[in-house]
Amino acid sequence: MSPSKPTLVIVHGGWHVPESYEKLIVALEAAGYEVHCPRLPSMNQSRPPNADLYTDSDLIRAYVSSLVRAGRTVIALMHSYGGQVGSNSLVGLVIESCAALGLAGGVSHLIYMAAFAMPEGVGMMDKVKEFGHMDLVSIAVNFDEDNTCLSNDPKT
Repeated sequence: MSPSKPTLVIVHGGWHVPESYEKLIVALEAAGYEVHCPRLPSMNQSRPPNADLYTDSDLIRAYVSSLVRAGRTVIALMHSYGGQVGSNSLVGLVIESCAALGLAGGVSHLIYMAAFAMPEGVGMMDKVKEFGHMDLVSIAVNFDEDNTCLSNDPKT
């Protein structure tokens, strides 16, 4: 891996696991990038759920913080739900903030790939409600009694 290239951290989407990004990871590694795609704790198929946005955000913050402490420049590639996780967890880890703390690394870019970029304190469902589309949610997903959220048609 070239030391001049940034380290890439993929924050995967809901209903995905790192293996979902294998082709992308292989292509990026072939181009000389160091790539990380930690598995989000909420994607463990536990019923009822035993992890959530906060658990996922804590994991990504700790993971990227360790890369930053090791002097890495990090680009976060966030897909779908991963946009909320990345937005939550990477606050204060930008290069300038880290440099002020004497750290050589930091997050240089946030790349949202069909991802949620929400204002602070706003969740995806808040936006769905704001635009008057709550009646459409049940077409896409099913919220079970145990608070598990399942895609109604994951193939498409």
